[in-house]
Amino acid sequence: MEGIEQYRQYIRQLLSLHATTGNSENIESQLVFDSEHDHYQVLDVGWDGLKRVYNCFIHIDIKDGKIWIQRNMTEADLAQALVEMGVPRDDIVLGLHPPYKRPYTGYGVA
Repeated sequence: MEGIEQYRQYIRQLLSLHATTGNSENIESQLVFDSEHDHYQVLDVGWDGLKRVYNCFIHIDIKDGKIWIQRNMTEADLAQALVEMGVPRDDIVLGLHPPYKRPYTGYGVA
């Protein structure tokens, strides 16, 4: 298993690539890096006319030494990107899938 600090660095790098820029002057893309509790997110926050915008596009946690992909509303294969960075497949859990499906994903089961 890679060190937790290395996993934090990989996640920060990955999420920084997916933060949108310039989509609207009234909508801000925010990167949330909580290294103390190991929660990491990409959010869009702001206003589209009279409509409030608050969307969490990506949410990744580190739990028990493994990277948990909790939400991915992008077309990117975040798990594969982490593998290409050097994270072993067994250290990646697709938390966005129900527990009974995880053994069939090719990644960790928790």
